[in-house]
Amino acid sequence: MHPAYSVIFFTTSSGAGYGLLFWLCVAHLTGSLPESPWAALVGLGLALALITAGLVSSTFHLGHPERAWRALSQWRSSWLAREGVAAVATYVPAGALGLLWVLGAGPAWTTPAAILAALGAVATVYCSGMIYASLRTIPQWHHSIVPSIYLVLGAASGALLLDAILSMFAGVSVTATFAAALSLVGGLALKRCYFERLDVEPKQYTRAMALGMPEGAEITPLDPPHTMPNFVMREMGFEVARRHATRLRMLMMATLFGVPLAMVVVAFFLSGAAPFLLVLAVLSAGVGVLIERWLFFAEAQHLSMLYYSRSRV
Repeated sequence: MHPAYSVIFFTTSSGAGYGLLFWLCVAHLTGSLPESPWAALVGLGLALALITAGLVSSTFHLGHPERAWRALSQWRSSWLAREGVAAVATYVPAGALGLLWVLGAGPAWTTPAAILAALGAVATVYCSGMIYASLRTIPQWHHSIVPSIYLVLGAASGALLLDAILSMFAGVSVTATFAAALSLVGGLALKRCYFERLDVEPKQYTRAMALGMPEGAEITPLDPPHTMPNFVMREMGFEVARRHATRLRMLMMATLFGVPLAMVVVAFFLSGAAPFLLVLAVLSAGVGVLIERWLFFAEAQHLSMLYYSRSRV
């Protein structure tokens, strides 16, 4: 699949924003936030900014961005519509939580808002993952593990952001450090499992299957379907060389998991340098997620390519 940069930015930015919103709510519910509301308000503002930037960028991939609102009406059958509905709905409790913090409201008011905002963040990211996991025409995406990867990577990005913010206002947070480390380790395990499935599983679909012929029959087109590349070939026929994919996987593992995890551990013991180290961890993880999302698209193969060039997908 051709990597769409607007969608890559959308899933990276909004995933981090929803992850930060989730951990902010969890920290508030567990009493882990500083007494001063500034750390919470800065975190909430950054989370909503990342979410909004991601949602706006996602419309750039549409042929008619001005019609994006119409997708919300198909929530009964479309994961994309469900994602949109969940994203819009999450703004309500998140905004209410910020307003209640400014007004100094007590737990009786802030607790329901925090719970609803956290649930909305999880639901939105889950719907994002299900958009891809539900596509049977792309075998590399049609896995139950895909939504879990989206959730865990969003949680890791958000935990790193929260850890960095809290280190600037109130010192290193044990809760945020533990959440970041646990999410990074979980994300590493899930991505290794995902890559193993991609590399080990045999190609499932062939031209013979598409034509209803016995498996193993050699089908060779006499003529190409088109004399020049068309939209389907450009969007669905993107290929990345195996050697490049392997190098990018290693770079992604290092920047997304290795460097941030090391920075989190070192920052926990060197509290004086924690803000600087944790900002480096956030930047490294951001680069890693961008590479991970690019590979997620580049390594995917659409079944329509059986018609154009590939004998097996």
